[in-house]
Amino acid sequence: MSHGHSHGGGGCRCAAEREEPPEQRGLAYGLYLRIDLERLQCLNESREGSGRGVFKPWEERTDRSKFVESDADEELLFNIPFTGNVKLKGIIIMGEDDDSHPSEMRLYKNIPQMSFDDTEREPDQTFSLNRDLTGELEYATKISRFSNVYHLSIHISKNFGADTTKVFYIGLRGEWTELRRHEVTICNFEASANPADHRVHQVTPQTHFIS
Repeated sequence: MSHGHSHGGGGCRCAAEREEPPEQRGLAYGLYLRIDLERLQCLNESREGSGRGVFKPWEERTDRSKFVESDADEELLFNIPFTGNVKLKGIIIMGEDDDSHPSEMRLYKNIPQMSFDDTEREPDQTFSLNRDLTGELEYATKISRFSNVYHLSIHISKNFGADTTKVFYIGLRGEWTELRRHEVTICNFEASANPADHRVHQVTPQTHFIS
């Protein structure tokens, strides 16, 4: 598996290189507003619920009072459900100025309730990470692979040699569109169907939740 971080197609670049004013950059990393935080999970976090705190406004990325640290080993696994469909374009991941900083990040799309056992499968994209203490390095995703994402899993598989991993900020850049609930439309159509068929149609919408 190649973990290179080529500059261009899928590598990292400094967020400042885009020459955006700070307020525009903050808007660009606004996908945290589209996360269903109540359902967000962080596996192997040392303090329950701390994983949610690293998804915060770009302007607050240097607030080091909110962070997540791994527990049993160096791995962390974030399961991130969105409130709609996302076209993911880039990720920032900010850590500590020591060996606890993540050194590898693996992305998986649309696998809800992912576990560490599931990380044995091939990721949709892998990044070798540089130390980023200011939240300025963006890792550009392969947009063709991440153009229709309703759930993102971020597996921090390695750090630079410490027993545990610490993350202060994860920024997500991209576009959000409202999720279209086709099964609701189907239910509405069936409400006006022949009453004689109602019992048969009642179970039909259930099948549309699995797609």
